[in-house]
Amino acid sequence: MNPNDTENQNAAPQAEPANDAAPEAASAPEADPIAVLEAEKADLKDKLLRLMADMENLRRRTEREMADARTYAVANFARDMLNVADNIRRAIESVPEEASKSAEGAFKGLIEGIDLTERDLLKNLERHGVKKLDPQGQKFDPNLHQAMFEIPNAEVPNGTVLQVVQSGFVIGDRVLRPALVGVSKGGPKAASNGAGSETADNSSAS
Repeated sequence: MNPNDTENQNAAPQAEPANDAAPEAASAPEADPIAVLEAEKADLKDKLLRLMADMENLRRRTEREMADARTYAVANFARDMLNVADNIRRAIESVPEEASKSAEGAFKGLIEGIDLTERDLLKNLERHGVKKLDPQGQKFDPNLHQAMFEIPNAEVPNGTVLQVVQSGFVIGDRVLRPALVGVSKGGPKAASNGAGSETADNSSAS
């Protein structure tokens, strides 16, 4: 017997597992093309919705920034013009009331010209969104006013603006300069936000 024949007999069975693997590979389930397309469609739809939401947020943010730019573009210029308004007001207040009423001729024309200049300046500022605060007699608001001193007065509610030392100005919903004021002290407590709070106070006291 040839020794090579024995080697060939031992080697022959080793090739059989390869033949067994082929049917297993052939029998593996294939991916459903419709399911693959549906998954891709859902993924693309999700990306599209996210992109549309981002674009809408960008549009709104851009519109808000443009509106703010239009409203507050003159803020620095307006703040500088407040000094001019203050000087005009000082010029008007420097003339005693009796002298202003009895003024005649050129002096009367000067007073009226200064007063007209102030009105025109304030009108132009207001046209650009800058408004003057005149809180005389109003309740003190720390967001708009700055208290300089207290005035004892038992006849008005506590915290009422009794004197305006310097007018304030706002632009849009921002404060350019708070009004410098004197507030009352010693009077009755200022009215609350409504009768509901008073009822709550009464019920809590009972």
